[in-house]
Formats: sequence, C-alpha cells, structure tokens
Amino acid sequence: MKLNMIKKGLILFLIVFSFSLSFSQSSEKEVEVGVVEHLNDTIPMDLTFLNENNDTVTLAELVTKPTIFNFVYFDCPGLCSPLLSGVSDVVSKLDMKLGDDYQVVTISFNTKDTPEKAREKKENFIQKVSKENRDAWIYLTGTQESISKATDAFGFKYKPTGVDFAHPSVIIIVSPDGKITRYLYGLDFLPFDVKMALIEAQKGISRPSISKILQVCFAYDPKSRGYTLNVTTVFGALILGIAAITFIILLIKGRKKVVK
Repeated sequence: MKLNMIKKGLILFLIVFSFSLSFSQSSEKEVEVGVVEHLNDTIPMDLTFLNENNDTVTLAELVTKPTIFNFVYFDCPGLCSPLLSGVSDVVSKLDMKLGDDYQVVTISFNTKDTPEKAREKKENFIQKVSKENRDAWIYLTGTQESISKATDAFGFKYKPTGVDFAHPSVIIIVSPDGKITRYLYGLDFLPFDVKMALIEAQKGISRPSISKILQVCFAYDPKSRGYTLNVTTVFGALILGIAAITFIILLIKGRKKVVK
C-alpha cells in the first residue's frame, strides 16, 4: 500500500512539474507585451543615446550610482504619463537625495522621439523635484539599434499597434556597475519599496519581484489601453494549484495509513 501511494505521488509530482515547466517556458517565449526579468544581468553600458540637451551619452557615463530606469514614448495616450507621474511622486517623497544617492533615466522606445520632445516631456514631470537636482533625471532618445539592445537587455517587451505601442508599466533598478537588481511594477510606487531597492542596488543585491499580480494575471489590451484578465494564465495557475493540493493530500493520507 505504501509503495503504491509513493508511486502515485511520484507520478502526480512529475505531471505537475512537467506542466509547470512547459507552462513557464511557453509563457516566456510567447511574451509580446510585458517583462521577462533579467535579474543579475549587466546592461550594455556602451550603448549611446541623445539626452534632452542633444548631447551624445553612453550608459556607462550615466550609470555611476543606483539608477531607476523606465521606458516610455512621449506621445503615449495611456500608461506613460501616469508612470512618469508615479516616478515623480515617489522621487518627491523619498528621504534620499536625487543626484547624490541615486538618479533616474527615462528612455523613449520610439525612434520618432527627439531630444526636443524629451525636454518638453521632462518639464511636465520635474515640477516636484528641486531645481538643483533636476539634471539627475535624464531623458534619452536613440536609434532603433540602441533602443532594441536596451529593451532586450532589460527584458522590456513592447509591440507597435498602429501609431501607438502596447507596453508594460515598470521601473527597473540598476546598480552602479550596471547590474539589474529589481523590477517594480505598476503606476504608483511606495517610497519604502523604492528606497530599499536603491539601497540594495548600491550593495549589488538583487531581489525577486514580490508583487507581480499585474504581470502574471493581466495582459495589456491596446484597444482599451488598459489591463484585462489573462484567462489562460490564470487557468494554468489554477490547475497547478489544484494538482499541488491533491499531491499533498495523497501524501498525508498515505502517511496516516502507514501509521495505523
């Protein structure tokens, strides 16, 4: 009896493990709009961009302290402005000094965006930042080659949809030596979460994302410019959960019979 229970448990475990593995692999491969986290990877520091002052800069020149990266495009009618507003808000609330303790880099993934547009966009979101620290929030535009290499390195997946783009909403924390250490999702960010992420980035410590509900359970709908429930993902997770619970129940029942 005990041997049969063990066999059943092992078979169920293998089924759950195989399904989980194939599910996670297919999810990553099929991501068109979203984020595939590249924790501990080093970003390509030799990439060149134009800043809002039309100066050519490399990421190596910019990333000299913990850095908050975010990707937007300047004519975005949906997520980009709320995201930048969320960054501006959390920067104004942090008890860390922008420019001394950390910096912010915003990269446009639209090749049509220019340094002039970047300068205009920046003016809209630095009002909460003290004037002496505004240079530490840098806006970048670039060629398709530089943009693609940057988004690939960060795992930021976006997709053209007519004149607009479907894209996720995330900020990415990078250490002074260019290592990706944290992803924070959404449009609003808690000062404590961002502060801890920056402190850990300074030490080169990476942490997995705790809050990824938006990333896992929802998909971006370009028509409504919002997030909708991803039924396939949720259904797959539900199956895994039921299988895991069943496996645990079988093990418990098997142990009870052995004890009797």
